[in-house]
Amino acid sequence: MNKTLRPPIHRSWLRLRLGRAYYAARRYLLWCSPRFRWAKTRQSQLLPQVQFAHATPLLRHLRGEEMVWQENKVVNLRLAVRRLDGLVLHPGETLSYWRLIGKPSRRKGYREGMVLFLGRIGGDVGGGLCQLSNLIFWMTLHTPLTVVERYRHSHDVFPDANRTQPFGSGATCAYPHRDLMIRNDTDQDFQLCLRVGKTHLEGEWRAVQPPECRYEIVERDARIDQAAWGGYIRHNALYRRIYDGEGRLLEEQFLFTNDAIMMYSPLLPETAPPDTFSSGGQG
Repeated sequence: MNKTLRPPIHRSWLRLRLGRAYYAARRYLLWCSPRFRWAKTRQSQLLPQVQFAHATPLLRHLRGEEMVWQENKVVNLRLAVRRLDGLVLHPGETLSYWRLIGKPSRRKGYREGMVLFLGRIGGDVGGGLCQLSNLIFWMTLHTPLTVVERYRHSHDVFPDANRTQPFGSGATCAYPHRDLMIRNDTDQDFQLCLRVGKTHLEGEWRAVQPPECRYEIVERDARIDQAAWGGYIRHNALYRRIYDGEGRLLEEQFLFTNDAIMMYSPLLPETAPPDTFSSGGQG
């Protein structure tokens, strides 16, 4: 039985405001730290070799207000992509998701999109940008780039119907402290290319040289535990297999474990709605 994950905590409005201010201040100090060389150069000319490409659907078939939130999410994604598309990550540089995008606000054109906060679904300005951080994180796992900071989703929202990636392979985000940071420890430039298409959010990591290895993400130890407080906890561990150009397995790396509070009954059939927050929600 999994006893390590606590039930949802309901904090006061004042506690939440003070907590946000504290963690925001720490993040702003980190962005000023000389420990990091922050990536900031963008170029329209594409580097020649695609390292990995992926795409996720923009809209799910929901109803009412939730559908409006999804449509607003597409607007938010277009604004964020404009700040990231073409970014060149030079050797030794670190990409900070929120440092590049900045704070989503109505003044910048961001709209209210769907978010998951403390286990509750709602709307907030800039909602839906988790789809972009999810995409970038998943692509990065298929490259030699180093993930410096990533936060997992604390709740599993919907069953696995139509899920195309392993549970727990996303990266939640909330400005500015729940960031996604990626460092280039290789000896060549990498370029992040993003596009909001008609039906999908599309992304590529490109580089100067062709990929030397192929990467595969595998799931192990998948289980559902009933917590002492009565809810259900979903658990798994993700590993990365690295193959050479001829398909020989070179190495298997442990990546991380995931534990998430399930927001649905584990006895639901597989025909339940797809996991909306694999492609939406600001965290």
